[in-house]
Amino acid sequence: MVQIIDGKVIAARVMETIAAQVAALSVPPTLAVILVGDDPASHVYVANKIKACGKTGIVSVEKRLPADSSLEDVAAVIMTLNRDPAVHGILLQLPLPLHLDSDPLIQMIAPEKDVDGLTIPNIGKLVAGMDGMVPCTPQGSLMLIKSVMPTLTGKRAVVIGRSLLFGKPMAQLLLAENATVTIAHSRTADLPAVCREADILVAAVGRPKMVKADWVKHGAVVIDVGINRLDTGKICGDVDFEAVAAVAGAITPVPGGVGPMTIACLMLNTLKAYCIEKSFA
Repeated sequence: MVQIIDGKVIAARVMETIAAQVAALSVPPTLAVILVGDDPASHVYVANKIKACGKTGIVSVEKRLPADSSLEDVAAVIMTLNRDPAVHGILLQLPLPLHLDSDPLIQMIAPEKDVDGLTIPNIGKLVAGMDGMVPCTPQGSLMLIKSVMPTLTGKRAVVIGRSLLFGKPMAQLLLAENATVTIAHSRTADLPAVCREADILVAAVGRPKMVKADWVKHGAVVIDVGINRLDTGKICGDVDFEAVAAVAGAITPVPGGVGPMTIACLMLNTLKAYCIEKSFA
């Protein structure tokens, strides 16, 4: 019988722990979220993050900029927040409007306030095995894996997707847990055969129901990071859930799997940024 990994339940536990730790502080951490433009999905994501701040006692500051803002406009907001000692975490909500390049703006965020873990210093720390800010979705995905497979030493892990936002940091986290890791991608030869080797299969490609049952090793842990909207309006992941659930040992649903953990880990990173700032104060 397959085990459904309930991200909502695990995220709630993480949030409760954070709330207790924040309640013990004399001054709560502050997270600043920068939202540029009118993308409906981004507005929903930001609203969910601000709601999570309220649940944990973290102070939220929302900086909204119009869709036609220049790179200089956004940069000015980032630099102001970098200098503000009352702000401990900074998040630039992606995607940005098409005329803006997110990469240079992300790199402007002070590494110690980079709660998304996307600045070069934090990426370098992750690769080097040093303590730094870890991207929220890979961090949350690892927690879900370890909830059903506490020890990953010697396990074969396959991550489908090589993005800097998820695939590469996910592979580094699995490697740090002593798993043997393969990063698969669009150029991988015989992708189904590669996936069938995995004790842990993580899919993050943005293609609805791409991972089929015959791609999955019997009893494998399957983590579905994809969020896709079908023509019917229904949300689904990158994994054909019903079919794969008949083969897997454990699997995350979409929605209700990785998504709640991403937000919980954002709160975790904000608290961590606060503690880093206080340790150097």
